[in-house]
Amino acid sequence: MASVFTKIVKGEIPCYKIAETEHCLAFLDVFPLVKGHTLVIPKVEVDYLFDLDDALLAELNLFAKKIALAVGKAIPCKRVGVVVLGLEVPHAHMHLIPLNSESDIHFSRPKLKLDKEEFERIAEAIRSKL
Repeated sequence: MASVFTKIVKGEIPCYKIAETEHCLAFLDVFPLVKGHTLVIPKVEVDYLFDLDDALLAELNLFAKKIALAVGKAIPCKRVGVVVLGLEVPHAHMHLIPLNSESDIHFSRPKLKLDKEEFERIAEAIRSKL
């Protein structure tokens, strides 16, 4: 069965897209820890990040760097943190999280509830910094 991220890649589930390349996709997490929480994924469904072939892993990291720099310019924060958990969805992915304190990155915190307009505003703000 395809992961939720594969369904997003195929357009079966909508997302708040930030950017994409032939092999990578970045979009807002719809259960964000903070505003601007972005997911970066390979378009191919591979469960574990370190099972990606070296070329795709390198491409994904360079893509994530570009996205993280845009997030940092669009969202007021001290830096953008990177987290790879990989337990919640069986599809390799990286979380890019704007940070102002260490508590911003605790996944046990309640997630923000944003409306569609707020997600669209945030996505556009990040895209404008690419």
